[in-house]
Order: sequence, then structure tokens, then C-alpha cells
Amino acid sequence: MTRPAFPTSLPEFQRIFPDSGACGRYLEAVRWPDGFTCPKCNARGEPYRFAARPGVIRCRACQTNVSLMAGTVMQSSHTPLSTWFWGAYLMTTQTPGISSVQFQRQLGLSRNETAFQILHKLRAGMVRPERDTIGGEFPVEVDECYVGGKTRGEGRGVHHQATVVGAVEVRPRKDAEERAEKWARTHKGKPVPRKQLVYAGRLRLRLVSDLPSVAEMLADPSNGRAAEILQGFVRDSVTPGSTVRTDGWIGYKGLAGYTHDARVLGGDPDKAEAHLPMIHLVFSNLKTWLDGTHHGVDPKHLQAYLNEFVFRFNRRFYPMTSFHSLLGIAARTVPPTYEQLYSGEWAHAA
Repeated sequence: MTRPAFPTSLPEFQRIFPDSGACGRYLEAVRWPDGFTCPKCNARGEPYRFAARPGVIRCRACQTNVSLMAGTVMQSSHTPLSTWFWGAYLMTTQTPGISSVQFQRQLGLSRNETAFQILHKLRAGMVRPERDTIGGEFPVEVDECYVGGKTRGEGRGVHHQATVVGAVEVRPRKDAEERAEKWARTHKGKPVPRKQLVYAGRLRLRLVSDLPSVAEMLADPSNGRAAEILQGFVRDSVTPGSTVRTDGWIGYKGLAGYTHDARVLGGDPDKAEAHLPMIHLVFSNLKTWLDGTHHGVDPKHLQAYLNEFVFRFNRRFYPMTSFHSLLGIAARTVPPTYEQLYSGEWAHAA
């Protein structure tokens, strides 16, 4: 079955996916791009299809019913396929993202719990298990930030902050020379800021817990917890041999297998802007998105939102193809149940 061309506009999306039947045919093409193969008897060929049950097909050889939603984030869902497709479209094509309240309103869902669960199941499909490490020919900036805000009833100050560690590629702009010349003409004698010549490439974010503070590290220099967490994240995320830029924190000391460019910033914003401009820009955008679109996030679900931010960020130049990518990844993902989500039992992939 040939997969239909991806829609590039809302009217085109409505034309290609007018009902659950069209959505089922698309999902079938995603799961079996070379034609249907029965998972029970391995017979190949055109299956039976049911107009009243667009999410089910039947093998002509062994008469086994096969659910198109089994083994995907839509598994065991009673929500129509068309609603799932609309949800994926809204989630991947709206630049600022969408909250569960907006999602519920746009799709006409009766309960916010249903919207919340659909969104989290889609987020579960946003992490590709075999995704590549970043870096290689491009240097990578690595740093940490605190995510959280004021909590009602707990007085002034910031409470319950979560620590997020991030790594982002720094890629040169194609028009870097033109930008440098323009800057030189308008800012005589001043060096060109690095942000004018580069842009952020691929991104990785991870929620970390029990990261020792600077005071704890100084009090107990033998405490290797910070190095274990931070350097473990670098090894998982960055291609060996890459140039890795960090601040001078002791947690990064002894990073092996990379060209490590560490500089003591001492809280100086100018030094930070010169050495780690891209990752700080990413963290700023992340906090704005969490506060502006979602009005804060429960720490037990924060990794899921980080995954969504990374998914959208890495595909920001191709927003319309994010929908296709999401369904393709989701077709190989085991989804969380409602009980697992609300109890915190479900561990969001990092």
C-alpha cells in the first residue's frame, strides 16, 4: 500500500484524512510499507477490511483479525482513529504547542483526562529508541538549568525545582561571512557575537535527580555522584571524539573520550554568552514554553514535556513532517496507561 503524500495545509489534511477509514489505511501503510504481512501466519497479501471497524483488518489466509492500533500509542483506545490523527496534527504543527485544555476544546472531548492521556501517549512516541548521538563534526554545548517556580502557600522564593541537563550542537550558519561583514560595518571595533555566526543544531534534554550542589561537592570532594550523572548524560548523548564545551564545574572534570573545552564562568553573563550561548538560549525558550503554554509542569511528567520540546526543536525547520515522523515512531511504541500516568509509575523515556 502506498503511503499518501503528507498534507502541507489544514484543507489538504481534511481532504486526505476525511474519516477514520482513511486514517486506518494510512496507519496500515506506515506499519507495513511493503504490503501487509500477517503477524500470526506470516502470509502476505491484501487483507479484508471492514467499513464499520476501520482500525481492524483480517488476514485472508488464517482469518486472524489484526488491530492496526495494537503495538502503537493508540493501543486499547476507544477513541476514534480520526481523533488521534487530528490530535497528532495539532500537536506537531502548532508552533507554541498545545495544552491539554486547548486540546480538549479543539477536539471536542468531554473530559480533560482523555485529552491529557492522548497527549502523553503521543509524547511517548516522540523518542526514537535507535536515535543517533549528536556532535561529531559540530561542537556541543552542555549545561544544566533549574526548572520550577513559586508554589502557592509556601512563602516567597522558589521551591521544588527540578534539574535539567542539556546538550545542543553548535552549527555554523551558511551566511556567516555575510553576517560578519554586516556586523563589522555597523559595530566598528566590536567583535562579532558567536550567536550571530552559528545556530543550534540537534538537542538532547534529560531530567536528573539527586544532583549534588556545589556546596555539597566542596564539602565532600570524593562525592562522584555529579560526575556520574553529568558525564553519563554526555556519553549517552554525544558522539565520542566530539568537542564538548562546559562550564568549569567539578562534575565535568575528567570527562574522557572528548575534546573537553571547560571554562570557569564565575556567574559572569558576558563569559557565559561567549562560551555557552546556544544552550542558554535553549533553556530560556524551554522555560518560556513550559510556563507560557502549560503554566508549569508536574515534576513526575517533566521528562515527557522535555521529550516533546526536543522533538519539536529538532524538527523546527520541517514542522509539517513532524506529524509523519510522530506516527512512524509511535507505531513501534508501548503506550502508558491512564493509571500509570497518574500514579507516576510510568517512567518517561529520556
